[in-house]
Amino acid sequence: MNFRRQLLLATLALSSFAGLHGAASAQSDVLHVATDATFPPMEYVDNGKRTGFDVELVEAVAAAMGKKVEWVDIDFKGLIPGLISKRFDMAVSAIYITDERKKVVDFSEPYFAGGLVTMVKAGSAMKAPIDLNGKKVSVQVGTKSVAFVKQAFPQVQLVEVEKNQEMFNLVDIGRADALVTGKPAAFQYMRTRPGLQVLEPQLTTEEYGMALRKDTPELTRAVNAALAKLKADGSHARLVAKWFPAGK
Repeated sequence: MNFRRQLLLATLALSSFAGLHGAASAQSDVLHVATDATFPPMEYVDNGKRTGFDVELVEAVAAAMGKKVEWVDIDFKGLIPGLISKRFDMAVSAIYITDERKKVVDFSEPYFAGGLVTMVKAGSAMKAPIDLNGKKVSVQVGTKSVAFVKQAFPQVQLVEVEKNQEMFNLVDIGRADALVTGKPAAFQYMRTRPGLQVLEPQLTTEEYGMALRKDTPELTRAVNAALAKLKADGSHARLVAKWFPAGK
């Protein structure tokens, strides 16, 4: 009888540990943050090192909280599911704050304004987003671009790809007529590689947030306090000026 009781207590203890693993890690001196580092200038790998606006901002937020960051690299489509399943404490990867996502995760206060834009080859006959209908348009799977294009341009032939860079490549080689992506990535591409252009007007104006689980409200509050501190002391503005010198 005592053996059974001890076994039951041990099983309950292990179950409690598993359930509280995410919360415990959030309370330690390490912040486990997931990202898809393929979206310059927000997050990408340069000479083997992870860098970008999101990366430096997260590091600054963690420092203000007295924590160190351990990064988890994952495809964009797996960020929200991985967060919900407690694989990490936070997901930061140019994630738009949307009503749909807010049903399953919490977000920090907005930290940067972006939005969706259309890109085509320079000199294309397409002059405005309305010209997308009837064309092949490349989008990254798991991003808001997919649902937005389906709803706003129902006659588009979607070409879904896994990685952000693949969208640009498909338009470059003529396998897609256009692409829809986030404004920061679009203008970063134009700064570094000629050949594509952004069509006006901008499709949407939206805000990026750091995604957190609903069962760690204390972590969300701590992240928001750190963001407020960085905005108050000018650190946030300096990062914006560094990574978006043209204001885009």
